[in-house]
Amino acid sequence: MKRRTLLASAAMALGLATAGIAEDKTKVGFIYVGPVGDGGWTYEHNQARLAVEEKFGDKVETVFVESVPEGPDAERVMTQMVLEGADLVFTTSFGYMDQTINVAKKFPNVKFEHATGYKTAPNVSVYSARFYEGRAVQGTIAGEMTKSNVVGYIGSYPIPEVIRGINSAYIHAKKVNPDVQFKIVWAYTWFDPAKEADAAKVLIEQGADVILQHTDSTAPQAAAQAAGDVITFGQASDMAEYAPKPRVSSIIDNWAPYYIERTQAVIDGTWESVNTWNGIGKGMVGIGEISDAVPAEVKADALALKESIASGDYHPFTGPLNKQDGTPWLAEGEVADDGTLAGMNFYVEGIEGTIPQ
Repeated sequence: MKRRTLLASAAMALGLATAGIAEDKTKVGFIYVGPVGDGGWTYEHNQARLAVEEKFGDKVETVFVESVPEGPDAERVMTQMVLEGADLVFTTSFGYMDQTINVAKKFPNVKFEHATGYKTAPNVSVYSARFYEGRAVQGTIAGEMTKSNVVGYIGSYPIPEVIRGINSAYIHAKKVNPDVQFKIVWAYTWFDPAKEADAAKVLIEQGADVILQHTDSTAPQAAAQAAGDVITFGQASDMAEYAPKPRVSSIIDNWAPYYIERTQAVIDGTWESVNTWNGIGKGMVGIGEISDAVPAEVKADALALKESIASGDYHPFTGPLNKQDGTPWLAEGEVADDGTLAGMNFYVEGIEGTIPQ
């Protein structure tokens, strides 16, 4: 009997120790709008999740749910993730904003990080990248390389993040090519290869020989490749499988340092609600290798622009700039403030068409 008592006590002690270890492990959850294999936006968020696992090892457990639609069901998925023990949840798409706030209210001890939104709470941070800086580089290449003077742009949703990108690309294409025109097709999706391919084909039929996209799949790359003499840019991820042409460069989202930093803050008990908006200079926005399909002088111009943005010597939204209707926006040398950029709901002068409501 004594032996059994000792064994039971040892087992109980071991169980408590094991429970303590499990309790000490930080659980980090990720909600994705697309599949992890999309080759773009969600792929890069998932690469960052894997970097968190590599950095922290047994100290952290990560979980994720992919292809979660923006809307009411996202709230259910977030709630379930928290009920299953998540200490920190990254909700990685703009359309999760209200759902993130709602769930955060119910679980004040859980930390939430929402990508590309603007609503915060004591336990909700927001973070985004200055993608418009990368669009300036792309616009420079597009303006110099187009032969038809028609650049096509596939928009996802008409939200400030996407409108900023269109404006930045256009401003910089126009600087190097006064004759350039932008044609914009709204896909109303972040990830739908069929819709994205159709949008690319429509733009190519309208004369575009350069395609930019703010959608997540590689379908526009494939459509451009099939069309022949059309160039593209990787979106969110390098999409280098289409290099050296049609993909001539890319914007690469590098979330790993941020995810590691914020996970460490939860582990340390130092997490606070913050608003982070970094760009090329801080490494959150990367410019993928510019391929040999780009002439040397064009590449040099693009890289010089990248360096001037990274150093802070140049801001992509520097006046003189007018709004689409011709009203003055920025005077000579004036730089747009972050508040205006964060809520941007207008095209700059020269872009044709209206922003859908």
